[in-house]
Amino acid sequence: MNSVSPSAAQYVGGVMQDEMGENRRQQPLERQASFGLRLPQTPDPSRETTGEPDEMDKLKAKLMSAWNNVKYGWAVKSKTSFNKTSPVTVMGHSYLLNSEDEVERFRLAFMSRIWLTYRREFPQLEGSTWTTDCGWGCMLRSGQMLLAQGLLVHLMPRDWAWPDAQQLTDVDFEVFRPRSPARAGGVPIPSFGSPRGSNTPEKPLPRDQAPKCSQKKRPESVRDRQAEPIHHKLVTWFGDQPSAPFGIHQLVEISKSSGKKAGDWYGPSIVAHILRKAVAKTSAVHNLAVYVAQDCTVYKEDVVRLCDLSLSQTAADPSSQAWKSVIILVPVRLGGEALNPSYIECVKNILKLDCCIGIIGGKPKHSLYFIGFQDEQLLYLDPHFCQPVVDVSQVNFSLESFHCSSPKKMPFSRMDPSCTIGFYAKNKKDFESLCSAVSEALSSSKEKYPIFTFVEGQGQDYGLEGHSSNNSGPAAHILPPGILGRSNNRRNSDEFVFL
Repeated sequence: MNSVSPSAAQYVGGVMQDEMGENRRQQPLERQASFGLRLPQTPDPSRETTGEPDEMDKLKAKLMSAWNNVKYGWAVKSKTSFNKTSPVTVMGHSYLLNSEDEVERFRLAFMSRIWLTYRREFPQLEGSTWTTDCGWGCMLRSGQMLLAQGLLVHLMPRDWAWPDAQQLTDVDFEVFRPRSPARAGGVPIPSFGSPRGSNTPEKPLPRDQAPKCSQKKRPESVRDRQAEPIHHKLVTWFGDQPSAPFGIHQLVEISKSSGKKAGDWYGPSIVAHILRKAVAKTSAVHNLAVYVAQDCTVYKEDVVRLCDLSLSQTAADPSSQAWKSVIILVPVRLGGEALNPSYIECVKNILKLDCCIGIIGGKPKHSLYFIGFQDEQLLYLDPHFCQPVVDVSQVNFSLESFHCSSPKKMPFSRMDPSCTIGFYAKNKKDFESLCSAVSEALSSSKEKYPIFTFVEGQGQDYGLEGHSSNNSGPAAHILPPGILGRSNNRRNSDEFVFL
């Protein structure tokens, strides 16, 4: 099935989630231990020695790939409504959508985020038959988006916006002033989308054919245009080819040390450690480190040892005070079986911070990348859309499929409690400010137990191996004793289901 253009991509997470849940209920327990849509595989002793898939496995993989490509390769048009009387927070910036100028600023801020989704027909993943991550790689894609946002902040000018976003005139949301709980009471402002039917796939109009209302744009920044080569380079690092340092091939290869393989589930905690290793392994990104918190605790001395290059300088250069920029990833669990409402205000305050680069998690059985909120709803990017692979080795390859024009929201109450929160600090001063600002945000929780804490000193380095499927590893959350006791039947946060 041919997919619609990226600018017309819409999310159908609720339908997919219900369908997946039904599929899982129909499966025996031994099949639910791995991805819900994968067919059972009977061990073949002769194949275990070679490590190569047999013909039956190849056929099964092809069938599942075909099914997932069809399932996630189409989209239904719909619009998300935004309240024009309440601010929308995106990556620490607030937008009050009470004018077309503010709507345009919000649109550019949203569309400038890197959007990474399922892809198909990429080179076969080593040791498997998979040529697509469709149906199983969404948490890896969410992790890629989190890392991509950290790299944007690290490499691009402050408040950078993608200049070519102004060419994509199909903006799939509407803004209204609520008069009553009924949707019909809303007063919409002029739409920036083209007047097509709600179920019709759309393609971006050429700039000279764009509606007049979409021609009123923020003046293009010379600085932003000059940064486009870096933008292109950054996207190539996430390309779906073995050589890409943060591509699906590298991430799956790194995950083997944790007992994971292509086609398996990946939880937000394991993905945090995979990203840490991927950044440490590559020489493409300079002056950047990734720190993963342990047991919901950020050990400041560990961050200093990771970032302060003067500690590793020789005596010949005692004056060096170089400091690596750092991405801090904090795997947490915000409740037991469901999100603890006491943490919602705290999560909002964290998303308001400039140093926050988003949250990877989602709703049950459905991984998402959260980048902001409005009122009681989270704003997110969804990786569950299967697109053809893009050859990022080509000069001036199209960036359109790596940016999304369809902001989507979901209630906080549907958020899965297992997630990983990301932060970025450019230098030592920023790290100290981060510790102070985040600690203040954490103190806003009504819950006695904080989401996580900052402490002096060092912690034990569990590493990625501590999260293997054969080792439950350290607890990735803080819960009141009663809730913790009721949750002991669950394994660590990475065993929860994310499709």
